[in-house]
Amino acid sequence: MPADTGTPFHIGELAARTGRTVHAIRWYETQGLVPGVARDEGGRRLYVELHVGWLDLMERLRRTGMSIAEMREYTALALQGKVTLRERRDMLAAHRERVNQTIAEWKRALSLVDRKIDFYDEWMTSGHRPPLIAAEPSAVPARRGRGATRR
Repeated sequence: MPADTGTPFHIGELAARTGRTVHAIRWYETQGLVPGVARDEGGRRLYVELHVGWLDLMERLRRTGMSIAEMREYTALALQGKVTLRERRDMLAAHRERVNQTIAEWKRALSLVDRKIDFYDEWMTSGHRPPLIAAEPSAVPARRGRGATRR
């Protein structure tokens, strides 16, 4: 991460600019996920504009389920410069695929929750229990083990 990227600022300003706590920023740094942090004469951390975007990327990767180990690997690759562009691109593409799969699973789950809410709304409105909701075939896990029949 280049050191020459604008006027440096301290952790309080980074926290204010990113909406993260000082504690969270320090956690990301101790995990090795915020590279290129310099220190001033008093030993205080100095950040630059690049750290704002980097911290945002790391938090979004974490929120989308990337492991800390994978984030460390990505950070290490980034520190190696453009010789790792393909590896970083492929790593993010694989992560995107996992995120898309998770989103699809959550959408199926949310659909069932929505149908269940509609079921209760209908019951409360009519005063009579509506017919049960049929589960989507892909949402029903195959039973294995005791009592399960195999076809």
